[in-house]
Amino acid sequence: MDTIKTVKELAEIMKENGLSYLKYKGDDFEVEMGEKKPQMPPMPPMMPPVAAPAAPMAMAVATAPGAEAAAQVSPAAGNIMKAPIVGTFYAAPAPGKAPFVTVGSTVSKGDVLFIIESMKVMNEVTSEFDGKVTEILVKDGDAVEYDQPVLRIE
Repeated sequence: MDTIKTVKELAEIMKENGLSYLKYKGDDFEVEMGEKKPQMPPMPPMMPPVAAPAAPMAMAVATAPGAEAAAQVSPAAGNIMKAPIVGTFYAAPAPGKAPFVTVGSTVSKGDVLFIIESMKVMNEVTSEFDGKVTEILVKDGDAVEYDQPVLRIE
């Protein structure tokens, strides 16, 4: 019973202080606690420089066979949210869960729009714009390239 109380107190301390991970070793037990979503700040500065050389090649591949699809992304009104890194697009926080946004959803700057899994890390991508989602350009589970258009917000 005392162990459960200690773990609850540790969880409360984590919550109060905004901590995401804790490892505690006592005399009679050991516990590790943490959030399921990893911290993102270290990853974005490293990924774009590495992925940047691939962007022109990805655009060439995307425009050559499907020039019509690329043309559809440009002319319509609104702001395009692009993939900040190379990875796999996920519309929902977990399989079987509701997607973060759907066509018609109203979003504010800072709202989570989708996840891109890269190197086994789930990276939440937040909105840079306020508005309404008018188009989702990729399907759940699709591979995305750096700077690839993912959705449109008007």
